[in-house]
Amino acid sequence: MRSIWLGALAAFFFAFTFVLNRSMELSGGSWIWSASLRYLFMLPILFVIVLTQHKLKPLWNVMREQAWTWILWSFVGFGLFYAPLCFASAYSPGWLIAGTWQITIISGSLLVPLFTEIVQTENGPLKVRGKIPIQGLMMSLVILLGIILMQIEQSQSISAQDFLFGILPVVLASFAYPLGNRKMMEVCAGRLDAYQRVLGMTLASLPFWLLLSLYGVFSVGLPSQEQTIQSALVAVFSGVIATVLFFKATDQVRGNMQELATVEATQSLEVLFALMGELIFLSMQIPSLISWIGMFIVILGMILHSYSTHE
Repeated sequence: MRSIWLGALAAFFFAFTFVLNRSMELSGGSWIWSASLRYLFMLPILFVIVLTQHKLKPLWNVMREQAWTWILWSFVGFGLFYAPLCFASAYSPGWLIAGTWQITIISGSLLVPLFTEIVQTENGPLKVRGKIPIQGLMMSLVILLGIILMQIEQSQSISAQDFLFGILPVVLASFAYPLGNRKMMEVCAGRLDAYQRVLGMTLASLPFWLLLSLYGVFSVGLPSQEQTIQSALVAVFSGVIATVLFFKATDQVRGNMQELATVEATQSLEVLFALMGELIFLSMQIPSLISWIGMFIVILGMILHSYSTHE
């Protein structure tokens, strides 16, 4: 139960991502800097935290064992997760991206066969390949129905290209984040805490963020002071606080793929938190009734998903 509460708290801080990214887009900021600055700001913060805990050397030793593996799955878990989300923010409001993002619950369930889980047998613990949780997946389809309802209003007011640009990058991110996170949990095998793992993945994904920043300099110029400040806030609230909380929650249930899927399901709360943030801080128009229905169906789907995986 503690892991679920940690996941819900992480969803609250993750919601800052959607609200602030949308704010940056509305003020003329580029998605390139919204994405890269977050991780560039995260790096020194996490470095100081891990350094003061005297845990840098153990992190370095683990990273050296499989350096290229760290680079690959950190690029997937952080790069292919956050850059597409920032790109989509140019085409959809934050609450809608947060709602569409909940497809990660389905994505996470479909990824289960790629991993092994620990099963207790008469001969002791045994690693077996995970099976798609059919019952949980069926409950996840309720969430998908809610996402479709939320997208109906948006699809009627923008072009087909903009509509796809607001959805497809989020779908890509929905697979990349749980895939990268779970692969790194396998590599770490419980030897690193959440702060160490987030710092390690940030370091390993740094080449991608530097290349993206270089592209930003030549394509859109340097970021404004306003975007820099807002990116720093995203780095603290979402990049550090939310990510560490979420990683702690997933670490607690890393041996059980069904419970892991439930923790990931708590992230559906992001849509409500993001909506409240945009209503308060961005004075956005109140969504239509069908969008509200879609949002509550998403939340209902999360509750049903959690219940089905704990039966």
